[in-house]
Amino acid sequence: MMTMYELISKKKHGAELSAEEINWFVAGYVSGSIPDYQASAWLMAVCFSSLSDRETADLTMAMARSGDMQKPGLDGFCADKHSTGGVGDKTTLITAPIVAACGVYVPKMSGRGLGHTGGTIDKLESIPGFNTSLSYDDFISVVKKAGFAVAGQTGTLVPADKKLYALRNATATVDSIPLICSSIMSKKLATGADGIVLDVKTGDGAFMKTEEDAEKLAEAMVRVGRLAGRKCSAVLTDMNKPLGKAVGNSLEVIEAIEALKGNAPPDLLEVSLTLAAEMLSLAGKGTHEECLAMAESTLKSGKALECLKYMIELQGGNNRVTEDYSLFMQPKRSKEVFADKDGFISEISCEHTGMISLKLGAGRKTKESEIDPSAGIVFDRTVGDKVKKGDRIAVLYTSSDCDLEEIAEEFGKVITVSSEKPVLNKNIIKIIKGY
Repeated sequence: MMTMYELISKKKHGAELSAEEINWFVAGYVSGSIPDYQASAWLMAVCFSSLSDRETADLTMAMARSGDMQKPGLDGFCADKHSTGGVGDKTTLITAPIVAACGVYVPKMSGRGLGHTGGTIDKLESIPGFNTSLSYDDFISVVKKAGFAVAGQTGTLVPADKKLYALRNATATVDSIPLICSSIMSKKLATGADGIVLDVKTGDGAFMKTEEDAEKLAEAMVRVGRLAGRKCSAVLTDMNKPLGKAVGNSLEVIEAIEALKGNAPPDLLEVSLTLAAEMLSLAGKGTHEECLAMAESTLKSGKALECLKYMIELQGGNNRVTEDYSLFMQPKRSKEVFADKDGFISEISCEHTGMISLKLGAGRKTKESEIDPSAGIVFDRTVGDKVKKGDRIAVLYTSSDCDLEEIAEEFGKVITVSSEKPVLNKNIIKIIKGY
């Protein structure tokens, strides 16, 4: 008979656990037969002794099977994408319609945001009438018709991750690569995608601050995907400045629509097209270079924008927002911010951008907080741009009851102006193939 004491002791001393032992632990913790204090001890042992690739894959699959294992049942390849999170990250709203317009299904389950800015669900809910709470049958129906859909995760999807993540957050055991890997990949595997592209961000605005740590996480997730029998790849992307120029919910949706019209900032365009190309390549549409050309052609043709409009309509939203941005909730107040000296923009701090957007109302301080869909920031300038004193560098927007003047004063922490032009980071750092 297995006991939790034995599993904690084995892992504390660096021994490998069997698939049976890992399955027993996950099932016991979800059912409540294993108490928090023993699960916490096991998590801490994992932080110190780590998990092998096989153990990580077994933990991931045990977590995935703790709830519903969805089977889309579509007559074609299903590709999914996951971002490890950043500031101004609206790539799903660009990549999904591009990939769908190329004939690959994208059933996308997304979450809400907590902290800096809203998640993809919050962004889409800024569209009047848009419904993210679909039944699974309705969700798949939208995918069949439009090629993609974006909806909130059901409460029965990976309950093990909900319990374990809350415990990790309370016990300082979040920063373990095998545990991060199993948390992310269990949700992706449970949704039944044939191929998964992981956008692993690194830098000031990312969870993984160094390229080395980001690469370790990316490689671990790709290995787990491969061991689980899925096609998988990871793209390491830079998050040392916000992605694109807009931060905030409706503002990011508008920027994504503009991108589908061919008006994307260079960094947002490069990252979005690269992710789309990887998704298409997983689906067998060609080499990365061939799929990149396909994605670019589809974007230019306008087919991706039509895909987005159809998906919005099918999910109850007013798709006229793609032509008339005044249909979004309009901010009640705005404040321009100007450069205080001549020079080059050498840094735009993601951390401070996130805090400013949060104070404006674009993010949540708690799970119960209401989001202001109109709130956020639009940058006029980016890293590397030359500015003169008095040039406008950004506009702050809000409809919430906040001290806009005080927030504008704090904006000085966001942008650094230096005398020398900075060396620009690469947007795409590395692509890790697992297929």
